[in-house]
Amino acid sequence: MNTSDVIKKTGIPRQKLYYLEQKGYISPKKIHVGEKAFREFSEIDVQLIQWIWTFLKDGFRYRVAYEKALEKIGSQSLKDKE
Repeated sequence: MNTSDVIKKTGIPRQKLYYLEQKGYISPKKIHVGEKAFREFSEIDVQLIQWIWTFLKDGFRYRVAYEKALEKIGSQSLKDKE
């Protein structure tokens, strides 16, 4: 999924999405086409972004929002395995 699609799906502002990447909370794959590089987000990246954005809107700071998002993703993975 590209950046525009992630923004549309999650509602996160572009600047906040780039901040998450800058801080290392997400690591989208970079696809190079000529001199340009495009971000490609996995389904896990998108889920993580959705949860982080939810927790940020609830007033949590970035680090806490990221940690809580990881917990949510982990608990979802466990439920999927059951």
